[in-house]
Amino acid sequence: MRAESPSRIRQMAMPSAAALNAHDLEQELAWFARLVDARFKLYFGQDAGVASVLEVAPPDLASSASPYAGFLRHYGFSLPERAAVVLALVPQLRPQLLDIFHTRNQTFDRRFTEFGGARDAAGDFLPTGETLAFLIAGSALEPRFALQSLFDRDHCFARHDILRLLPQGRDEPLLRGTLRLADECAALFTTGHARRPDLSIDFPARHIETALAWDDLVLHPGTLTQVREIEIWLRHGNTLMEQWGMGPKLRPGYRALFYGPPGTGKTMTACLLGKATGREVYKVDLSLVVSKYIGETEKNLARVFDQAQHKGWILFFDEADALFGKRTETKDAHDRYANQEVSFLLQRIETFDGIAILASNQKDNIDAAFARRFESMIYFPVPRQEERLQLWRRGFAAQARFEDGIDLARIAAQHEMCGGAIINVVRYASLQALEAGDSLVTAEVLQRGIRRELTKEGKS
Repeated sequence: MRAESPSRIRQMAMPSAAALNAHDLEQELAWFARLVDARFKLYFGQDAGVASVLEVAPPDLASSASPYAGFLRHYGFSLPERAAVVLALVPQLRPQLLDIFHTRNQTFDRRFTEFGGARDAAGDFLPTGETLAFLIAGSALEPRFALQSLFDRDHCFARHDILRLLPQGRDEPLLRGTLRLADECAALFTTGHARRPDLSIDFPARHIETALAWDDLVLHPGTLTQVREIEIWLRHGNTLMEQWGMGPKLRPGYRALFYGPPGTGKTMTACLLGKATGREVYKVDLSLVVSKYIGETEKNLARVFDQAQHKGWILFFDEADALFGKRTETKDAHDRYANQEVSFLLQRIETFDGIAILASNQKDNIDAAFARRFESMIYFPVPRQEERLQLWRRGFAAQARFEDGIDLARIAAQHEMCGGAIINVVRYASLQALEAGDSLVTAEVLQRGIRRELTKEGKS
């Protein structure tokens, strides 16, 4: 029988994050059941043992190590806020706890309107803001009014994308919206691991990363020096603003413009800044957002900005030229929306209390007044000959062999290409070598790959 190491035994004995969450959520669900029982008894004039549902105390999870308990400690929720989170979780964890809300009003032979709620395709009860209002406030108006503040834009539910109300119709009252817990939070409360938001119309940004390191990045020395200045801000900006008391004197956040031809390393640099400082990087394609989601930009990008600010993400805005062109002449509602949304984006970027990097192929279109609002503007030029040689040498795998007569130094001198184009040639030549059943990169294949890339750029 194989003996386990002491560290392995300790690891096996430690409950998983999912197990810790399950233990705590069992207590939360039992509390929720007591809360519902007390509300219904109070509402229908029965003995509930309490004068108010606010007397039904939630479990004390102060010493728990579960991710769910850590989340509660971080926010310090009030009882109504905590009840809102649990109510949004119940349909996923124990939907039968909501069966009582199917109770029909015998007088009118219909459901109780005051219970709120919606029905899914299977007829199951989905809690709404009105369900929460009934649970906490019953028929009392003042606490019901107070509950609406939980869904204000400035509340942490909205700012940190924790919980929101999904409207059932365009002109429906706020509290008729269905309670929706963010997928990220639902995953954290169950598996113990937060799930990254996916690119969608509601969240027009996607997570980007790189497996490379700073040593793999080939930039002009002047460009790299300026990039390192951003890294210094990422490491020490909070200390400067808070501990050194510079907050009142300096604008919050940091805005940088990366400009230069495509394929010169702008996106990779943003990824490396995030990797070096332990921050996630999310990419927003502004040309897609501004053109496709007319009328939705402000609402959807506000969610991206709020999450980024709360979680310390770096926001990377690709194709930022869409922001810098002259405002279109307002001929119809479409033009008016486009101008309004571009103005909104510029304003949010300027006041963003986080790190925003905008990438553009050129800076000629940038308004001088807006240019002054960048903390740094960094030019990514086409690599010089010595930098191109580094890219060629570092690009190929160690397994690649070169046909006699291939001189990478001569190729670097002859062909002015960006890093992205060079990597495309390397990929093409390497795949052709593998297809031929060998690791030999031939001069003919290499030249063919170069011609393909130059043709894309309209060069001979």
